[in-house]
Amino acid sequence: MTTPYSTTTTRADTPGTAPAPAAPARFLLLGDSHAGPVGRAAKAAGIPFSGGPIGAGRDFNADFFDLRGTDVTFRKPEADAYYRRFLDDLGIAGLGELAVPLVCTFGFSAHFVATTENWRIYRVRGGGFAPGFLESRLFGDLVRATVRDALAFYEHARGLGLRVLAVLPPQRVPGLSDPDVFMAAQDVVRRAVTALGVEAVDLRDRVTDASGRQRPELCEANDMIHGNLAFGRLILADLLARGL
Repeated sequence: MTTPYSTTTTRADTPGTAPAPAAPARFLLLGDSHAGPVGRAAKAAGIPFSGGPIGAGRDFNADFFDLRGTDVTFRKPEADAYYRRFLDDLGIAGLGELAVPLVCTFGFSAHFVATTENWRIYRVRGGGFAPGFLESRLFGDLVRATVRDALAFYEHARGLGLRVLAVLPPQRVPGLSDPDVFMAAQDVVRRAVTALGVEAVDLRDRVTDASGRQRPELCEANDMIHGNLAFGRLILADLLARGL
């Protein structure tokens, strides 16, 4: 898991002067380790924000939070502690008080959804899927059920009137995951969140090669899953172009 962080002060103090005031955060970042490159890019660029990764991707698909009025409580104590710290940095007591956009990666660790063994029962003779299965209603229902509470989180945030942006994952498929399921599953989740009024930050046409996989220069070295700082900078640039 990437170390969480919150950066709401961007100007260094000059010796002999009064401390520089904290710059207001421009967004709250919540997610799994895929949020790490976004936070690192913002920190490197001096863009004030609050938040960062609060757990592993598998933690944010189902059964990971409870509603508490207009706020949420994360069921894992460590995740909730990070979340509370980020809210404190913003000077607010709950999600319903958030006055800046929410940038989130929940539900988009598609490699967990695409774990090959989980889809074995749906394969036909020869090892492949029946024609049209990955575009079928059944497949979509299965994926949405897998990430049901990520979708519920987005729905709650939108119900509070928040501007929410969901970041698609790096296009990297580890060996234990099925590439076709990975590609199809993230599309299901993207359609589901956009139907809720969430803005999907989808840079696939800018970060992939002809195979549809993440280009090497945007991959974290010695790592099978994550994007690197250069990838985070592209996401940050997209967020800034959207007015964050």
